[in-house]
Formats: sequence, structure tokens, C-alpha cells
Amino acid sequence: MAPNASSFNNPLSLTLDVIGPKPGATRGEPVESVKVLHEDPHSQAGIWECTPGAFVGRRDGYREVFTVLAGAGVLRDEDGAETLLAPGVVIATPENWVGEWDITETVRKAYVIAYTEPQS
Repeated sequence: MAPNASSFNNPLSLTLDVIGPKPGATRGEPVESVKVLHEDPHSQAGIWECTPGAFVGRRDGYREVFTVLAGAGVLRDEDGAETLLAPGVVIATPENWVGEWDITETVRKAYVIAYTEPQS
């Protein structure tokens, strides 16, 4: 039997589940929310949102591709290279990527994560 597909008409109006304050924030009090649309031992896909603030992000054990749906800010990698966060921007972060999210306007993204090792 094939798995069921998840779909929705407008990812900007989708209600997300609040995770809470982002641990280790370096500026402000950013709050994360998410709606996981697909998850299996090898991957996860969904919609993620974070309110303004800054924090370090890590990709330990997975890689991610995402499209910014709304919001503004800057993503800085360890070498200082900056990528502007704006609607329509597509970003791929490799496994072991480390960088800083500096969000100036609540960011919402559609993401797909591929795990290096199957998750239980």
C-alpha cells in the first residue's frame, strides 16, 4: 500500500505547532514553530517558522534543502559568507554545516531533511 500524500493550498496560512524559545539565542528571543508533513527513518519534510532573533544552527547528522516562503534575515556560515533570507530563496546546507541565523522578520520555510543514518 502506498503512503498517503500530504497537501495544503497555502503554506503561509498553515497553522504550525509552537516548539518554543530557540535555545542558545544570541540576540532577541526567537520562537520556533513547525508542522511536520512527512517523516520516516531517512527523511523529514515540513514547514518551519522562527520569529526575529539570532542563533547558531547546526546540521549534525543530516543535510537540508529549504525554500524561504516569507520573512527576512541573513544566514552566515562559519567562513562569514552571507546568504540573504527572502521569499523564493532556495538554500542547501550540507551535513555538518554550522552557521548563524540572523532573522529580522519572521521567517517561514518549506524544508526537506535527509538523515545520514536512519532515525529510530
